[in-house]
Amino acid sequence: MKPKMHASLSSTVFSVLVASASAHTIFQELYVNGADQGHLTGIRVPDYDGPITDVTSNDIICNGGINPYHQPISQAIITVPAGASVTTEWHHALTGADPSDPADPIDSSHKGPIISYLAAIPNATQTTVTGLKWFKIYEDGLNVADGTWAVDRLIASKGKVTFSIPSCIPPGQYLLRHEIIALHGASTYPGAQFYMECAQLQITGGGSTTPSTVSFPGAYAGSDPGITVNIYYPPLTSYTIPGPPVFTCGGSSSPSTSHSSSPSTSITTSVKTTTTSATTASSPTSTSTGTVAQYGQCGGIGWTGSTACAAPSTCTVINDYVCISSSLIRYELNNIWDSQQYSQCL
Repeated sequence: MKPKMHASLSSTVFSVLVASASAHTIFQELYVNGADQGHLTGIRVPDYDGPITDVTSNDIICNGGINPYHQPISQAIITVPAGASVTTEWHHALTGADPSDPADPIDSSHKGPIISYLAAIPNATQTTVTGLKWFKIYEDGLNVADGTWAVDRLIASKGKVTFSIPSCIPPGQYLLRHEIIALHGASTYPGAQFYMECAQLQITGGGSTTPSTVSFPGAYAGSDPGITVNIYYPPLTSYTIPGPPVFTCGGSSSPSTSHSSSPSTSITTSVKTTTTSATTASSPTSTSTGTVAQYGQCGGIGWTGSTACAAPSTCTVINDYVCISSSLIRYELNNIWDSQQYSQCL
């Protein structure tokens, strides 16, 4: 039997569920050197803002499968000079910015990294995207010093993220795969939520450098420490951004990242992005007797670990969708369609 929750606690949980159930996002606008290319122009956007959770699915490439594309799909190809600064813009709904929406551009609970890839393609408007070879050109994750995530910086910038196209890659047509990974329910797999869209580019100028590449699906595994990770407790001392190192023409894998409050005014800061293994709590922290320490996971659908809590904690079922993370009373939606139950030692 599930324990009863205090009435005020239950109402708080319900409010968070309602706010979080559709607190998703869509990449829907691109700026080149500060110039707006148009709303929905040159980007394969879905009508629905829901995530992908299966890293082995072809939907992880450019979306558009379980979340069908908005019709007609844009046939525009955006011209981008090699070396140019590009700014992406995300919003909760396909209609664009909505100052009255507290979940625009994305709900603040959806913390995680932001990543960008390029892949050369014969025709940027072709429907087939399987078999492409991708290289990472941008990443921003956890700033351990202040506990902020790339998503926090996106929200502060009103949905915008700015980075540069490498100046040394060959000219031609490319897809830009731009992605947010929300980790609020990622303590087990599948739990991380992947939001990605692909923009259609014609890169001009450039050079002849050929980057090392990865494939989608294939670049990510459900067991990756940056994909299955408890971001709440114990507090992370490092975080490994999924995928390969960032390609740069100079050979560095840790470039500075740019955050902008508007596409024409960018503030460049060096954000520490660690490449050490993440501290996770997908498996419980155990005492010497094998019991689960306070705030560790002790049950839930699919849970195979210990269900015995170290005194004085008891194993408490929160409910099917919501868990209490760390010593703070924090409630997060955990893949509402999967009905995953979660228990903690409290």
